Amino acid sequence: MEQANQSSPVMGFILLGLSDHPKLKKTFFVLIVFMYLVVLLSNGVLILVTILDSHLHTPMYFFLGNLSFLDICYTSFSVPLVLDGLLTPRETISFSACVVQMALSFATAGTECLLLGMMAFDRYVAICNPLRYSMVMRKAACVSMAVSSWAIGGAASVVHTSLAIQLPFCGDNVINHFTCEILAVLKLACADISVNVISLGVTNVIFLGAPVLFISFSYVFILATILRIPSAEGRKKAFSTCSAHLTVVVVFYGTILFMYGKPKSKDSLGAEKQDLSDKLIPLFYGLVIPMLNPIIYSLRNKDVKAAVRNLVSPKRFMQ
Repeated sequence: MEQANQSSPVMGFILLGLSDHPKLKKTFFVLIVFMYLVVLLSNGVLILVTILDSHLHTPMYFFLGNLSFLDICYTSFSVPLVLDGLLTPRETISFSACVVQMALSFATAGTECLLLGMMAFDRYVAICNPLRYSMVMRKAACVSMAVSSWAIGGAASVVHTSLAIQLPFCGDNVINHFTCEILAVLKLACADISVNVISLGVTNVIFLGAPVLFISFSYVFILATILRIPSAEGRKKAFSTCSAHLTVVVVFYGTILFMYGKPKSKDSLGAEKQDLSDKLIPLFYGLVIPMLNPIIYSLRNKDVKAAVRNLVSPKRFMQ
């Protein structure tokens, strides 16, 4: 009986979420709904102003619009599933729906890593080679860079998802997470996952290691160029054009390093708290970063603030 039960394929999964902490469900539901609405509103407004305001039709705001659209997609692929799980005792999801959600989340996360690298290149050219900026960062080049980021992120997602669905899943079908996070899903496979782990390691180098190195080297040259500017006002103006992107990069990659670099607890009580944090940190990482991105980019940006004021100005609707 036990052998037959373990050999039967899994048709769906149970997302554990906060089932072990029912008292937290209502609080987190309200908090997540609020944060999700802020993500949709702030990123939606930023996309709108970059399209409608001709002053923002520049490479920097083109990439920023892509980033905002990406953040909306990333949260929309996971947050509704999380909210549904917080309202039901045990959230169930079919195998096919789990695969789709996993693929879309992986694709958007990978694309964001590459887009941040593209934005660093844009700032490098603007600061270090301003006379060639219009030639290097022409519209066709920017579109090609953005499309390449989306295509590479999507291709990597297809590869990892294809490898995952070929694995046999039998026996335990409980995912100790809010969503179908790929590592949590792979833990349930009743077969060798070494190929999956190796491919994920290679992907981490491509989507995390390479962009971080590229961004770091870009900012070394940017900083060296800024320090050679004779006037203090010129240095301040040059640094302000890339400070928002640098802040987003530090927050984005700093959170990733914190999530995957923190030590594991050995005692049972600490392990239980860590198990909860391992689920909550990625959840809020997937909400806080998309919520902060438009705020960081518009907080000290006079062009964006002026575009937003023009967008909501009553005179616009009277014309």
